[in-house]
Amino acid sequence: MRRTRTLSFLFLLAWIGFGFTRPPQIQSAFDVSGVGVAYNFGQQITFTARLMSTSGSPITQAAISFRDINEQNTRVEQLTINPDGTTMFQYNAAQNILAPFATIVFSYQVAFANGQTAASVPFYFRYEDNRFSWKSLTDGTVTVRWYNGGDTFGRAALDAARVSLRDVGQLLSASLDAPLDVYVYANAGDLQSALTLGGKQWVAGHADPALSVVMVSVSPGDAQTIELQRQVPHELAHVMLYRSIGAAGYDRLPAWLNEGIASMAELYPNPDYARALALASQNNSLMPIADLCASFPSDSGGAFLAYAQSESFARYLRSTYGDTGLIALTKSYGDGLDCNLGAMRAIGAPLDQLDARWRESALGQNVIGVAARNLLPYIILLALILVVPIWGALAVVIERKRNERKQ
Repeated sequence: MRRTRTLSFLFLLAWIGFGFTRPPQIQSAFDVSGVGVAYNFGQQITFTARLMSTSGSPITQAAISFRDINEQNTRVEQLTINPDGTTMFQYNAAQNILAPFATIVFSYQVAFANGQTAASVPFYFRYEDNRFSWKSLTDGTVTVRWYNGGDTFGRAALDAARVSLRDVGQLLSASLDAPLDVYVYANAGDLQSALTLGGKQWVAGHADPALSVVMVSVSPGDAQTIELQRQVPHELAHVMLYRSIGAAGYDRLPAWLNEGIASMAELYPNPDYARALALASQNNSLMPIADLCASFPSDSGGAFLAYAQSESFARYLRSTYGDTGLIALTKSYGDGLDCNLGAMRAIGAPLDQLDARWRESALGQNVIGVAARNLLPYIILLALILVVPIWGALAVVIERKRNERKQ
């Protein structure tokens, strides 16, 4: 009997692993009631429920399965069933990390004494950072949440999100219909702790495009509008890029294009970028754009310069090739082409050539070359103006000499 129950449970686990496929005729073989989820963010999640057989055969074993809806792997844990059918499972979220604000789907599976198995319908909850008491404002599909500051602060955050969504949505032709949540932390420390508890390492802001969640850190005060108009559009642009080209395409984007478009979307551009670019250009310490395809430098100084270069380079591409050229680049890279071939297919020039043109145009490097290139049409026109009369005069002289020889 023990061997039979063990085999039944192993069958149950295998069955769970294949996407919760289950015979519909036994879905109602047990009743699930008192379903509850309580948690301390980043610490522990407690699942409770009462499982009662309705099939006439008692439940001998039970399990709970759960996962982030954007994950492929499902966690499965065996449960102890009390005589009254109640169960409780505690998940250590400090050691087994879940993404902040992820939607968690979970369900219960049981094995009966007669060898049959059954599974419950799925249940859902959002793994929100419940260390804070969030306030919220909603406009259409956009919801802004914050915990420090009054309604004026929340409206300023909502305005920044609304304007940036309109602008970036038009540029990228991305859908604005899906819900989007913006969480505004009061300081970088609170945000960093949330990301660390979720297994991520960022400082100022973070976007999780798959979850349609944006997290920024802005304190209420005199600079709040500037910071909101800088951080919120930047992170929202990542979500719009994701929606525009899909998950696979988004993961293939070069870092300079992904962050360049996001930085370009900021309603209040970072004034320090221009100074960093000018200094790097003067010191000949600019990084080749090709070196910024896979990732940015890990040191803060190098990362800052990489952001500055990417923003300026993206602006140059947009001003030179228009919105269509910039979008063609995202599609080309999203299709999986490498950094050089993607640029060639999208706008007909290799990346190193575009890099050189950007440095000339935006930063004034190789001034003589830029001047010559800009003056070339006028030089050709001047040459035509001068050459035609001279050629005509020469022709007259040559003809006269021929006539003189004949005489």
